[in-house]
Amino acid sequence: MKLDLLSDAQVASLNQLIDAAQHIIVCAHKSPDGDALGAVLAWGEFLRKKGKETMLVVPDAYPDFLKWMPGNERVLRYDKKKDIVDQAFKQADLVFCLDFNNPQRVLDMQQVLEESKAQKVMIDHHEDPLMDEATIFSFPKMSSTCELLFRIIWQLGEFERAPRSMAVCLYTGMMTDTGGFTYNSSRPEIFTIIGLLLTKGFDKDKIFRNVYNQLSESCIRMRGFVMSQKLTVVQGSHACYYTLTKEEMKRFHFLKGDAEGLVNEPLKIKGMRLSISLREDTEKENIVWVSLRSVDHYYCNKLAELFFGGGGHKNAAGGKVVGTIEDAEQITLKAILYFATHEQ
Repeated sequence: MKLDLLSDAQVASLNQLIDAAQHIIVCAHKSPDGDALGAVLAWGEFLRKKGKETMLVVPDAYPDFLKWMPGNERVLRYDKKKDIVDQAFKQADLVFCLDFNNPQRVLDMQQVLEESKAQKVMIDHHEDPLMDEATIFSFPKMSSTCELLFRIIWQLGEFERAPRSMAVCLYTGMMTDTGGFTYNSSRPEIFTIIGLLLTKGFDKDKIFRNVYNQLSESCIRMRGFVMSQKLTVVQGSHACYYTLTKEEMKRFHFLKGDAEGLVNEPLKIKGMRLSISLREDTEKENIVWVSLRSVDHYYCNKLAELFFGGGGHKNAAGGKVVGTIEDAEQITLKAILYFATHEQ
């Protein structure tokens, strides 16, 4: 089965950029998920194996349930190490931008990224990439950026000498970006890749437990509260939404990642096609983070663009509302009305 993605010219260009670089930064988007962190860790390991000085950077915190991943202690958070990262961007001659299609996705790190004189390479699987003067490897049909990176590493002939730690990170990214291979994962090549990764000798069942079975008691109670008390099903629309406020998160001792995947739960309701999560920012006033999930051919990325200033995949997207949670609810009801009248 053919796993190659890049043209001969793209392979040559990528090799040339890596060979010429001395100081490399590998970065991902704000609030890194498993795919973003897995991609940064795996690609960073790949570059170190090639003898390159590499710094791994993310804009801010990632969930506790990802902190077991091999090499995560090497990742610098921009919100904690701003001066060090700013200086690194000034010295870098090559920057890899992984799992984001627009520099706005790194938020506070956007300015230093865009002002860097380094060559930039975007490797991503989101639609409509936008980054001026960057070399772009964009493949929206891929399940995840980690799948894309595996295929690049394979095509470069480097997989045989890849360590188990790299395989673990790639597998974790693929698993988390497909909900444990329950969506966007029907292409047979994905399972060929899983088989090849497993030759490195890791326990995929343990990885699943590390990610999905590490919730605290208060987190479980918060999820139950949201589903029982905060879920609003909009009758006749096959859509629903829920809200989560700062006060509620404080009450349940919320930690980053505690709401991960919760937006998928309402899609278990028979006939439900769209689920929207509205969650207040825990630190900033009048910011509500929006996550959207849909099923089959009922796409939610258009709603994210039209109503929430965001975007994403056809069945998984996100954005934000600048305003109160009540403002976000009103916009969400308009989005659901649009969905009900245009998408069914």
